[in-house]
Amino acid sequence: MTRQFFAYWASRLQFLDVHYHARPDSYHRRYSAFETGQQYARYQGGVVLKNHLGSVSALAAAMQEMSLPVFGSVVLNAAAGGVNLNTVRQALSQYQFEGAPRLLVHLPTVVSTTHKSTLSRTFSNKYARYFAGQPLSVTDEYGKLRPDVEALIHFARHHDIVLSSGHTSKDQTLRLIEAVERVGGVRLMLNQPANPITEFSAAELCALGEHDWLYVEQCALTLYLGYQTPQDMYDVLTQVNNVVYSSDLGQPAQPDIGEWLEDSRRWFQTGGLSAERIDAVTRLNPLRMLDPERSPD
Repeated sequence: MTRQFFAYWASRLQFLDVHYHARPDSYHRRYSAFETGQQYARYQGGVVLKNHLGSVSALAAAMQEMSLPVFGSVVLNAAAGGVNLNTVRQALSQYQFEGAPRLLVHLPTVVSTTHKSTLSRTFSNKYARYFAGQPLSVTDEYGKLRPDVEALIHFARHHDIVLSSGHTSKDQTLRLIEAVERVGGVRLMLNQPANPITEFSAAELCALGEHDWLYVEQCALTLYLGYQTPQDMYDVLTQVNNVVYSSDLGQPAQPDIGEWLEDSRRWFQTGGLSAERIDAVTRLNPLRMLDPERSPD
């Protein structure tokens, strides 16, 4: 019998981080997928792996066989064939474990941008370096959503996936939101919208309104890198609807999981978050977003 995802994991996890990078990936990472699962289990949390090279659904399924709280995603970069429905279908076909959540499907994260990351990173090998130089876009030369992105939105309406905006500009993100709302029945997560490519402030995120299907990711890394002020992060965490708090860590030069959790507790206290709000942004909202049993409006 397939267990109900939300009820099962809500009783077992203290938090769910929907954005962590593990080996193998395009860059060197602190932990392997197995080590990552062990670390999150140690802290009574769960983790969704994210990989710029493509799908980690098979890895997640393998970690689940070892009773580790690891979930999967797929990033639709050139390395995975771009925005291609068969790429998503393959990732879904490998997502084989009891009570699997919705698969998180990220639009391209390798994009053309003038922003230069301040992260200190080393490519894993020459092939990863090659694909890092193959940018994609969700819009055409006229600023309209590409047909393959429109097709993915319609696909999402009938399958157990959650779309993530990838590394989109503010205008592209707004077009995605409009398209998802127009189609209906699709869950969309705004991928780290405070990052310098997207540049949404807390006030702008609040202005998007409250929708059951729209989730907003708040990453710790944007604060660690100085891309976001502490006050803006506090405003997101306390005022924005359906916030999903994540780390976006795994880089060897960035804080380890335990340090991030300690910093998070301090930030939550400084930002004035209630115990109920902390539980919502760190556990309940991520679980609701990925729950295959719930249908958005």
